[in-house]
Amino acid sequence: MVFHHSDYSVSFKHRPEPNLLARIAAGIVWVAALLSALLSLERLFRDDFQDGALEQMMLMPVPLPVVVISKVLAHWVLTGLPLILISPLLSILLSLDFNTWIAVVLTLLVGTPTLSFIGAIGVALTVGLQKGGVLLSLLVLPLYIPILIFATSAIDAATLGMPYNGQLAILGAMFMGALTMTPFAISAALRVSVH
Repeated sequence: MVFHHSDYSVSFKHRPEPNLLARIAAGIVWVAALLSALLSLERLFRDDFQDGALEQMMLMPVPLPVVVISKVLAHWVLTGLPLILISPLLSILLSLDFNTWIAVVLTLLVGTPTLSFIGAIGVALTVGLQKGGVLLSLLVLPLYIPILIFATSAIDAATLGMPYNGQLAILGAMFMGALTMTPFAISAALRVSVH
């Protein structure tokens, strides 16, 4: 019985192209970041609202914006930080070079906390509603678009070997604006939702 090599040849026509993976890497990484933030946002204040802990937080001697910042940072540690920690593995899977991986890490480091802060405003506005998940998505997704645009633009620029300082600076400005202004907006929205 004769076996020919052609009988056992494996077709590699459908293996992922490294160049294609590198081109769409920015979109893959940031869609993952967006989904991880958005899917867990609804429960940010919902459980506290239902068991009365939110009202107790408002009565604490600690200012409400400080409590809000700690809740949002806890949300980021659970959703944004794991993406940053697994980014070396993602860079291998998506065939990214070192410079592009650094861009991915920097955009995630600056952009994902901003997603959490902006999303928390929507959560605070819809916390009293029974099924606020769809409304939350409608409120928050348009506000996420600029972050996605500049983050993916920075990663694309790094892929092409171009500087991406401008995109990072704009993401940093968005983060600082979100860090300084959204805790007060979230606190006001929570007070309106609870009372």
